[in-house]
Amino acid sequence: MLHRGHESTDGSDGELTVPMAWLYAEYIADELLRTGDLMPPTSFEFRAGRDALALTIFLSDADGELSGIRVVTQLQTWLSLTAYDQPWQEWVRERLAELAAEAAASDRPAPDLDLAEEAWRWLQETELLAPDLNAVPGGAPVVGEDEGPKVWTPAWQLGLPLGHLAIHLF
Repeated sequence: MLHRGHESTDGSDGELTVPMAWLYAEYIADELLRTGDLMPPTSFEFRAGRDALALTIFLSDADGELSGIRVVTQLQTWLSLTAYDQPWQEWVRERLAELAAEAAASDRPAPDLDLAEEAWRWLQETELLAPDLNAVPGGAPVVGEDEGPKVWTPAWQLGLPLGHLAIHLF
């Protein structure tokens, strides 16, 4: 029997609990990025955008009630959370810590949280080569995105604006 919840098994009868909240957040993020058609779904940039958006969606669901009906009403919340001037990284850390404390207090496994933490680790620890948006080209105009200075950037710093743009395009 499958259950939606925050435990992988209940320890007594071996029932499997599917981390539906995380999987649904990841699905919504994937669909937003695919609809925006901003980059190939097989690219690391796409993964960075999907993981950043999935974290935003999952962590902003304070009531634990992700539903298809609420997606449209949540777009504005996700836009404000992913906006350039927002402390998204700090917000993610705080929300993950809150959820971890709740999981520890309940003394039950939390597969949704485990997947969210895994995505956050990847976003922080992985660096992608991206155009240096802070560089001033030395006299010659930059013609294409493959030209000009590039810097190694944490995946979340590339994925967050990509996710934000995908929400706008939806």
